[in-house]
Amino acid sequence: MSNVLVAEFADARGLREAADAARRQGCRVLDALTPFPLEDVAGMPGDQPSKVRIFMFAGGILIAAMALWAEYFTSVIDYPYNAGGRPLNSWPAFMLVPFATGILGASIAGFTRFLFETGLPRLHHPLFAVEGLERATQDRFFLVVAAPEADDERRKAADQLRGAGAIAVREVLS
Repeated sequence: MSNVLVAEFADARGLREAADAARRQGCRVLDALTPFPLEDVAGMPGDQPSKVRIFMFAGGILIAAMALWAEYFTSVIDYPYNAGGRPLNSWPAFMLVPFATGILGASIAGFTRFLFETGLPRLHHPLFAVEGLERATQDRFFLVVAAPEADDERRKAADQLRGAGAIAVREVLS
């Protein structure tokens, strides 16, 4: 994250209007910090969909296939043991381990992808230093917008947020 603008609002209506105005201007709305969920602000158009499910599916299939291959290799190729004339590659007997390890692999892949998507673990974020941000859990509404690169565009975006009813607009460097 580069520079961001943090706008403080007294009510949810002002935050919604500012988010719509920022999107119309072409600014990217990064987050809304509110004391209660605002559904029309959370579903921000242009956001990238999460790829956690895709990674979980791929991780589960990959680990399950590796477990099935390992069982097949040890029972049929590496150490074939014919007990009572049964087939060496009996797939129903091999399904329990690939199923369980596939679930484990999917959960590990999903958790790893989640950490990458969210940027965790990050113990300190520059937004924590913004004065008054702790009131987002009580009675204030904060809108975090990606700041434009050019100085005049950044000033124009800050003025637009103030015009939408922001109590204060702060620039945070990260």
